[in-house]
Amino acid sequence: MAPTRTVLALHGYCQSGAIFSKRIGALRKQCKDVEFVFVDAPLILEPVDIVGSAPQNTATKVDSTVPSVGASEAGTDPALVPRGWWKKDLSSDKYIGIEESIAVIREVLRKRRFDVSLHHSQGAAFAGLLAALLERPETYPPFLVDGKAPHPPFEFCINVAGFKARDPLFEDTFGAGYSTPTLHVIGRNDVVVVPERSQTLVDASLNGRLEMHDGGHFVPSKGPWRKFLESYIRLGPSAELASPSGGGESAPGSGTATPAL
Repeated sequence: MAPTRTVLALHGYCQSGAIFSKRIGALRKQCKDVEFVFVDAPLILEPVDIVGSAPQNTATKVDSTVPSVGASEAGTDPALVPRGWWKKDLSSDKYIGIEESIAVIREVLRKRRFDVSLHHSQGAAFAGLLAALLERPETYPPFLVDGKAPHPPFEFCINVAGFKARDPLFEDTFGAGYSTPTLHVIGRNDVVVVPERSQTLVDASLNGRLEMHDGGHFVPSKGPWRKFLESYIRLGPSAELASPSGGGESAPGSGTATPAL
C-alpha cells in the first residue's frame, strides 16, 4: 500500500534518526500508512560536545544540568551515534556546522518530496529555519538548486519543543518569520527547552497553532495525543481537531533529558 503521507523527521541534539524513530515508535504504529523519513544530522558529537562531559572553559554552549542522552544508547551501533545539527560557538554566537546541515537537507529535499515535517528540539529549531528558507531561498544562495528552492514549502510542520534559531547568517531569512502552517507542541514541565524559549519559535510562526502538554522534553505519546497527531498528519491544519491536552502526560525514557543547543 502506498503511503498516504510522507513525513520528514529531524531528531534533536545528541540523538540520531534511529533514536528518534524509536522514541516516537508509538506514534509511528498509530500512523500505519504514513511514511516517516528520518535523516541523520551530519555533525557527529564528541564526548566534549555531550552534555555533562564538557570542561568549564569550553566555547561550545552546553547545559551541564542535563545528563547526556545518546552515548549510552550508541554502544557500537553506528546508527545510534549521537549527532547534532549544530553546536553554538559562544565567542561569535555562530552555529558551528549549520552550513553543512543545510547542505545535507538540501540534497534530501532535492531527491524526494515530503508532505509534512515533524521534528523535536534542535531538529524543530532547524525545521523552523528550513521552513523560512523554503519560502525565501534567495536569502541563502548555497541553498538554491538551479536558482530556486530544492523543494516547495511543506504543507505544514509539527514542531515539538522547538526554539528560534538565531545564527546571524540567517537574520534576513528568519527576520520576518515564516508562513508555513505549523503546529507547535510544548511541554509545560520542559526544563531542557523551557516554554519561554519555545515561545520564540511560536512568535516567528505567522500561521501557527500551539498545544501544551503537562510533560517535559518529549513528543507526547499517550492515547489522546497519538490520535490527535495522527489526525493532524492526515488531515492537516484546516481540520477542526479538538485539543488533546485534557490530562497529564508522562513518558519515562522518551527523551526528557535530550539537550537542545
